[in-house]
Amino acid sequence: MGTENHRKNAPAKLKIGIITVSSTRTLENDKSGAWMKKSSKKEGHTVVFNGVIPDDASIITQTVLGVMQNEKPHAILITGGTGISSSDVTIEAVSPLFTKKLPGFAAIFAQLSYEQIDSAAILSRAAAGISGKVSIFCIPGSLKACKLACRALIFPELGHIAGHIL
Repeated sequence: MGTENHRKNAPAKLKIGIITVSSTRTLENDKSGAWMKKSSKKEGHTVVFNGVIPDDASIITQTVLGVMQNEKPHAILITGGTGISSSDVTIEAVSPLFTKKLPGFAAIFAQLSYEQIDSAAILSRAAAGISGKVSIFCIPGSLKACKLACRALIFPELGHIAGHIL
């Protein structure tokens, strides 16, 4: 079956978890998480979790596992903690949970970022993978990066991915 048939037969309405990793943001001032929540709903998905947690590897891992176990989402979108400072540990905390990695996501996101922010794109990390029956995306915390990743890559493929792993 070709890509178009897979997309056509993919589930249209999914359950989404949104996690913002930040030591300074709250739900009230988290523009990136709020945009992802609003956009997920606009895409027809149900947001089953939306939270802000600190840049702490064990808290990140435990939150992702808790959301997977308690909320049973099809996808988890994680924003923040993907830079290169010592406190940026999202990818290190989440990637061990991947049973399958989606390296194409990071590569294409880097290419699209380069087109927008030039060589500064090398300072930004992204990752995606599958854990059980859940797709997980780790993207930078800036609103611009969230919009780019979600509009260009994540939302167009979420149903397609879910159709393969359910």
